[in-house]
Amino acid sequence: MEYLLAFVVGGAICVIGQLLLDIFKLTPAHVMSSFVVTGAILDGFGLYDKLIEFAGAGATVPITSFGHSLLHGAMEQANEHGFIGIGIGIFELTSAGISSAILFAFIMAIIFKPKG
Repeated sequence: MEYLLAFVVGGAICVIGQLLLDIFKLTPAHVMSSFVVTGAILDGFGLYDKLIEFAGAGATVPITSFGHSLLHGAMEQANEHGFIGIGIGIFELTSAGISSAILFAFIMAIIFKPKG
């Protein structure tokens, strides 16, 4: 049942993204930014953690989870360290993902030749 819920919720998030691209003619950058902000807003209201409990990987894999992680880390560290904790928290939870993206993008740039 866990796999089914993850598939349905993750798929629903992807369907929303595809509808934003096809119907509203938004660019991929707009959709990605909207999803990050949506994840942060849902975390601000305490709803994204409930979605993660319900859907598991279906809620943690999409880009909305990145917004959740940004705000979640910032708020957690801000409570502990004050204003400086905002910067600490943002990078604490997301640094592995950002570092991986940079590393793999660099490796792909070395391996493959761009078109054009």
